[in-house]
Amino acid sequence: GCILDGKLYPFGEIARTENCFRCSCSKDAMRCCSLFHTPFGYDKDNCKVVFNKKTCDYDVVQKSDPSKECFVYSRV
Repeated sequence: GCILDGKLYPFGEIARTENCFRCSCSKDAMRCCSLFHTPFGYDKDNCKVVFNKKTCDYDVVQKSDPSKECFVYSRV
């Protein structure tokens, strides 16, 4: 298998690692890509970015009230 962040994964396709990556594990290499997109177009004065490990994505919430989401214009 392959080791990523101290955890052993089996050979083959890994749909989701503990740190929100999709990977392919082979004898030669382990290739991974992220399952999340980083927000960059939002109101940075009134909002903040928080990583949500349950959904494997970033939430953009109001600084004054984190229970309320902010509108995101774009993600990369």
